[in-house]
Amino acid sequence: MPRPMIMTALLALAAGAAPALAQEVNIYSSRHYDTDEKLYSDFTEATGIKVNRIEGTADELTARMKAEGENSPADIILTVDAGRAWFADQEDLLQDIDSEVLNERIPDYLRSPDGAWYGFSTRARVIFYAKDRVETPPQTYAELADPKWKGKVCIRSSSNIYNLSLMAAIIAHEGEEGAKAWAEGVLANLARPPEGGDTDQLRGLVSGICDVAVANTYYFARAQAEPVEGIGADVEKIGWVFPNQETTGTHLNIAAAGVAAHAPNREEAVQFLEYLTTGSAQEFFANQNHEFPVVPDAEVGEIAAALGAFKPDTLNLNALGENQAKAQAIFNEVGFP
Repeated sequence: MPRPMIMTALLALAAGAAPALAQEVNIYSSRHYDTDEKLYSDFTEATGIKVNRIEGTADELTARMKAEGENSPADIILTVDAGRAWFADQEDLLQDIDSEVLNERIPDYLRSPDGAWYGFSTRARVIFYAKDRVETPPQTYAELADPKWKGKVCIRSSSNIYNLSLMAAIIAHEGEEGAKAWAEGVLANLARPPEGGDTDQLRGLVSGICDVAVANTYYFARAQAEPVEGIGADVEKIGWVFPNQETTGTHLNIAAAGVAAHAPNREEAVQFLEYLTTGSAQEFFANQNHEFPVVPDAEVGEIAAALGAFKPDTLNLNALGENQAKAQAIFNEVGFP
């Protein structure tokens, strides 16, 4: 389908195409935002397709689908990390689809090469720093391993999926030996043993425990949007750097979705994924969590946009899953908690 026809179809869908006969789509989601209800209701209003949703952690939903086998009612798996989407594909829980709409609208590095899953929003994993204590913050991930930052770095544990994905990308760019050296250097520079989530790393900057920290952009954006305990108005004291702007670009991760292997409503599932690429759906899907849309004609939310433009790493995110086991093995080898 030529690009103009694709866009016409998408606009018709977003505006409210003629409702179909009673149909449904069943979504297994590890994305937990009550505001998603509007996304689903808008899709139903536009298409007549009812949305049923089951929520849980990625591990819970994966285990459930395995137990259900060919009788699983799941039509779509929605998860919040490329590595988890890759794992679901490896476990034969997804099926390959060939959608011209999805392939046209979603950049190739943000989707599975075989069409098993697609990214619908992105977040960047960046370096934050205490403005009042750091004059020249690290400009690259590699600099976090520089001895000059000894005792000054806060980051989550090595088992956290976001850090495993970052390490997986470093393996892809620097090789296993380079990744090991990086892990050793960051370990030597920790201000404290890893604890808590990304928000806790930002709290570490405010409290003075650390001078630099690694976190996803949307955690910082949330603290800018409304008061967060332990950060509050001190969020203004936190600066940020999009790393590796002169080389590979800043590491990205995604919220991803794919069609379940035994989807009883396959056509409706594909239609829902295509709907997620419309401009209005993209803005809602990404902006409610202060993430970045994946299509160029969707507007970035005000808070996320205020972080500034940056060069993303265009490594195909399948690598995050492919290198995940190696990433954990390297962390374990160097004794990274």
